[in-house]
Amino acid sequence: MLLKKINTVLTVAFVLFILWFGTEFILIPQTTAPTYGFPTWPSGDGGGFLVLKGIRDVVMGLVLGVLLVTGHRRALGWVVLVEAFTAYGDMATVLSHHGSVATALGVHGLTATLMAANGLLILFETRRPAAVAAVAPAVRRA
Repeated sequence: MLLKKINTVLTVAFVLFILWFGTEFILIPQTTAPTYGFPTWPSGDGGGFLVLKGIRDVVMGLVLGVLLVTGHRRALGWVVLVEAFTAYGDMATVLSHHGSVATALGVHGLTATLMAANGLLILFETRRPAAVAAVAPAVRRA
């Protein structure tokens, strides 16, 4: 029960932070963009990619929120785990474009690792003991 509460609090925090950052990138990308970790920013039409990043984040947050609110905890665990790869991808992108190593590792890498851990904890929380899994098909047939 305690594990479920911890997982829920962590997931709610991720949902809120992802929605917040995404909304900032949509509404005020020029202010939010410098916190991403790149040394330079796109000019002209390239700035639209910042809004795309915001839309991506908002959708990611909404997916997590829907799974959390509807109680689909096993699916939630898998999605949190998979969405961690987005943050690892952000980290790799910042590093490969000569961005801030501190931001890449301290923001994107840390976020990704915490998300992966949260996803694994939710999957651990929702696992079915082997004995129950073996008996479940027999119970359904009866």
